[in-house]
Formats: sequence, C-alpha cells, structure tokens
Amino acid sequence: MTQKTIMLANPRGFCAGVDRAISIVERALEEFGAPIYVRHEVVHNKFVVDNLREKGAVFIEDLADVPPGATLIYSAHGVSKAVQEEAAARGFRVFDATCPLVSKVHVEVAKLHKEGYEFIMIGHKRHPEVEGTLGQLPPGTIHLVETEEDVQRVQPSQTEKLAVVTQTTLSVDDAASITAAVKARFPQVRQPKQQDICYATQNRQDAVKVMSPKVDVVIVVGSPTSSNSNRLREVARRLGTESYMVDSAEDLRPEWVQGKSRIGLTAGASAPDILVRQVIERLRALGAVSVRTLEGEQESMKFPLPKGLAVRRPQATGEAADDDAVGASDADTSA
Repeated sequence: MTQKTIMLANPRGFCAGVDRAISIVERALEEFGAPIYVRHEVVHNKFVVDNLREKGAVFIEDLADVPPGATLIYSAHGVSKAVQEEAAARGFRVFDATCPLVSKVHVEVAKLHKEGYEFIMIGHKRHPEVEGTLGQLPPGTIHLVETEEDVQRVQPSQTEKLAVVTQTTLSVDDAASITAAVKARFPQVRQPKQQDICYATQNRQDAVKVMSPKVDVVIVVGSPTSSNSNRLREVARRLGTESYMVDSAEDLRPEWVQGKSRIGLTAGASAPDILVRQVIERLRALGAVSVRTLEGEQESMKFPLPKGLAVRRPQATGEAADDDAVGASDADTSA
C-alpha cells in the first residue's frame, strides 16, 4: 500500500459570516425556544442544517408556512425586499443572518440606484444570494450574467450610469474574466471600490492554488448546494489536479486515493471542522500515516450578533448595559 500523507489547506472551513449565521439560529433557540423558523437553509451544508433541525429549527421557503407571531431568521444568503416586506406585514419577530459582506452589496446597489444606475450582476442564476440581490431593486434594474457570452447579449436601457457587482462566492478567476468582458463592452462601467467576492472565498481559493501542485488529488469537504465549495473543486481541476467533493466521510471512495501518496484536503466556508476530522480518520483507515497543515492566510474576521441575541458581558456596578452587537438592519457592512 502506498504511504499516504494528508496535506491540509489553510485556511479552510467556516468563515465569519457562516459562524455568525449559525450562532444566530442557536441563540434564537436558546432565547425563545423551539420552533425557530429559518427562510431557506441558513447555510448550504447538510450536516449543519440537520443539526439545527434536531435542535428545533424549521427550514421553510414560503412565509405562509410560518405561524403568526413566530420568530423568523433570514439565511446567510440574504433575501429580497419583497420577502422583508411580507415578513413585516405578517408580524414576525425577525432576525437577519445575512452575511454582512452580502449586505454590503445590497447597500451599494441601493445607494447607486438612487443616483440613477443600472447594474450588471455576475452570478449564478437561481442561487439564493443572487435572488436576494436582484430583489433589492425593481425588475429590470439588475441584469444577471453568468458567462462572457451573456455579457455580449445583455441589453441595459442605458450605459451612461452602469455598475457591475458580483455574487460573493464566485470563482475569483471567472469573476475577473467576466468583469473584463463587461469592461470591454461597457468601458465606462463602474466597478466596486473593493471586489464583492468575500475574503473567505478568495482565501480558500488561494489556498487550493498553493496546495494543488503539491498533491496528487484534492478532496473538498462541502455540500453539493454550496457554491464556494464547488468553486474549490473547480480551482483544483483547472490546475490539473484530480479533485472530488464529499458531503461526509462516507462519500469518500477508496479508488480516489488508491496509489496516491499526497492527498490534499480542504473544506468550503460552510463546512464544519468535525467533517474534516471525520474525513481525516477515513483517510487514515485507507492508509494515510501523517497530516501536515500548509501555511496560509490567517483569518481573524468576526461579525457581531443582532441586538436581542448577543451574549451580554457581566457589567460593573454603574456601567451602562452593552449588547456588543448591532441589529440586522444596522449590521456593519464596512468589512
């Protein structure tokens, strides 16, 4: 049997936005008790969703399935204005688990729309983040493109005030090439001051780019519905490295690593570390004898919880109460 070494990409796994979204659901369950209703899967990971469901979270798509007076949480992907308005009309207690980096895009399009801008959005059709962003403005204001070919077909009503935004979990390379196509067709297009692709997506793709030339195969831990996890597998394959994605250790096929001495392992931003540990144990059973963590970008980003869910710190006598948090609608989107 070939002696196998596992090389762990760094960083990998949970990002700040996912960690915050899961914490919001868990804190709501602690504060208000089950059931807590969540519109769409709070993050795209089966293990996480199943775990929260066991604790009392109920995942729904239609707000009509939520009883009056219930607590509702929006997923990390964000929701449209129409969903927000319906939730308000139905009188739910709402907590917004939208990733602040997605909220930043929502704020930007709303601001520029007031200045008369139309938008080209680079993203995947029917992805909930894309649907949420499209739904921030009236129909026909944001034009979705998925490929460079789509860019040639798009027909904005005017080009004097045109801006480009992207889904936060895209392939960095794909987004760059499509943005270049937009810029070539619409030279005056306004681009964001900072790219919309989030730091975690960028860092995990960069880590795979560093790891791929050093290994014989790359295993990505992530659910099939996870956009950022799928992009990690694509990044490795584009670099010529065999790559597979697993939702759990049971999905890993022995033939994928047969005859391979260096196995690269990473995880999407919505995949918990326990799944990575289980895959490592599975690889050990298949002959892996050592684990090595590669050098990579250190992440320290943290996002506060909404008011009403933050864990309060003990306060000194006479000290003002401090939630140490911002409300969903007041979330810090400067990151």
